[in-house]
Parts: sequence; C-alpha cells; structure tokens
Amino acid sequence: MTERSEDEVPPTGEQLHVPRPSLLPLLLAVGLTLSLVGATLGIVFTIIGLLITIPVLWRWIRSARDDIAELPPGH
Repeated sequence: MTERSEDEVPPTGEQLHVPRPSLLPLLLAVGLTLSLVGATLGIVFTIIGLLITIPVLWRWIRSARDDIAELPPGH
C-alpha cells in the first residue's frame, strides 16, 4: 500500500472515506479521566469511570469495524 502526498489528488471517481460524527471519543475521555481521578480520590470514581470506559471503548471498536467493512474491496 502506498501513501499519498498532501498535494496528490485522488483519481476521478474515487471516493474518500470520512467517518461519521460521534460522541464516543468524548465519552471515552470522560471515562478515562474519572478512572484516573479515582486513583487519587477514591474507588467510587474509578468504578464509575470504568463503567463508562469499557462499554464506550467496545462500541467505538465495533463502530470502526463496521465502517471498515463498508469500504469497497481493495480500499
């Protein structure tokens, strides 16, 4: 697979893949922040952070896999 330079324009007819907008990165950041804050403030924050982080991370990975599966072959 070759990488394109920034000046190179894709050939006519080639579609660019742009992921859909998502709140998952923000939710993951909140969950991780709560987990890390919990390391100093108490186990309650850590548990709440992990209860947010784990499902959000799972959903984000699943969403990325679905996006990749929709790409045309050889992309």
